[in-house]
Amino acid sequence: MGAVRITAADGQAVTVTSMTDTVPAWATRYFGGWWSAEPATEIDGPTVSADLDEAELLALADVVEQSDAESVEYAGAELLVVRDGGLVTAVQEDRSLAYRWDEDWRLLRIVGTDETDIAAAAARLARELIRAQLLADGWAILHASAVTDADGATILTLGDKGTGKTTTSLTLARAGWQLLANDRIFARVDEHDLVRVLPWPSAAAYGFGLLEAHDLFEVVRTRLAAGEEMHPTQHQKVTDALLAGRREPLWKANGKGELKPQLWPDQLTSWLSMPLATEGHALGILYPQITAGTEPRLTESSRGVQPGDFFDETTEDRYPDIFGLLPAPGDHTDLRENLDTLPHQGLVMSHDPAANARVLEQAVARLDV
Repeated sequence: MGAVRITAADGQAVTVTSMTDTVPAWATRYFGGWWSAEPATEIDGPTVSADLDEAELLALADVVEQSDAESVEYAGAELLVVRDGGLVTAVQEDRSLAYRWDEDWRLLRIVGTDETDIAAAAARLARELIRAQLLADGWAILHASAVTDADGATILTLGDKGTGKTTTSLTLARAGWQLLANDRIFARVDEHDLVRVLPWPSAAAYGFGLLEAHDLFEVVRTRLAAGEEMHPTQHQKVTDALLAGRREPLWKANGKGELKPQLWPDQLTSWLSMPLATEGHALGILYPQITAGTEPRLTESSRGVQPGDFFDETTEDRYPDIFGLLPAPGDHTDLRENLDTLPHQGLVMSHDPAANARVLEQAVARLDV
């Protein structure tokens, strides 16, 4: 049996075990760049146990079928859930996956018939178990991108969807900053009234246009064509377009969003030459806005930190907390007030990466980080 211990910067941890090498290897690759991922010699605390086991899958499916199950959309597919005190059993027939969470033993069992599906589910729920510990310890999750310097000084980028958080982090990371997060971060005020930040490990999604603008489309296409694999959540249409050299954006069937290339965290460094940061302390905030065809420039911004910048289980739509792992939402007034005291700068960016880089250099200088 293989086992890997995943540990966040403050010591919150979960152990992932499996008789299948793919599962701990996936967890190590997924978390190792941002959190610690080390072979585990003993199991202590919350555990995710994931295996190929059709017999156990059928047995858990039978438990659900014999009960009054609740139907929930989870990871883009229907999931049937049965709750019995501290025991939660769930089945996704479309994915041939079954789950059982035992609160008393702090054990989450995952079984199925496909190694990739099992490994992906194990990593996702290992992250949820660490997330639960971080939230219980007073951390909050922000919709933000973040980059740090070598000393951990961190620039946060806040804004609504489509305002340029990912563009900002990619541009700054390409300019020598370390990437801490593209879309979400953990944040908490420490005993010195500094806002500490930790990464939210995840695959990275970059649109065709953004990759092309930064001369990275051909880098990704060449690595893929040479036989290296991208993150398995990447849609086959994206893979086909990359291999064919087609740069036009692809859209989801429901029209809600772009289908984007998906990179493993380690590929951000090995493919795109962007080093990753494991933690930092926030010293300034950028509020960007992307406007095509305009001249990038600094602006005055009175936006400030808004309630919608905070992320909790009530705003999660793709991965709802079906196992009851997360604590009740906390009061993050102190964090919001501390963030609002940080130097901030508004800016307008275009689709010109060189011009964006120049205005971002000016914005960072204004923050005096």
